[in-house]
Parts: sequence; C-alpha cells; structure tokens
Amino acid sequence: MFNEESFIVFPEGDIQEVGGRLKIGTLVDVNGLPLTLPLASARTLAFQVSRISVKENRGGNEVYHYLDLMTVDELSPYAKDD
Repeated sequence: MFNEESFIVFPEGDIQEVGGRLKIGTLVDVNGLPLTLPLASARTLAFQVSRISVKENRGGNEVYHYLDLMTVDELSPYAKDD
C-alpha cells in the first residue's frame, strides 16, 4: 500500500499536515486551504506556495509545500475593488 502525506511549511519553519497537494502559486490561508478569489480585502492573512519538495519513502511520499507570507501590496491585485 502506497501512502502520500502532504504538509505545509510556514516561513518560520513550522510544519502542518494538510489534506492534499497544492500547486505552486496557490494562495492559501493559515490552515493550508486555497483562498477563494477575489479576496474580500487585501488585508487578508494569506500565504503563497513558493516551492514543493517530495521526500520518497519505502511506503509512500511526503510532500512539503513551502509558503511565503503575502504583503498587502502583493495581495491588492487579488482583492475586490473598494
């Protein structure tokens, strides 16, 4: 049986398990769930998947999604116009 586990890695190094794979560039919340666009505000706590690494083990894989914290300026294009 092959098992695959997915994790998000926050900028400060904390690791949290998530439900499945994410794509590079995906905007996620603090729980690793993809955000619905457009955002209600640019002042949303959001992270972007910047890189992915896979650790192959005998019984399965561990997929690590590394996150970058988004700034207000970076989130402005994704937010509703006020």
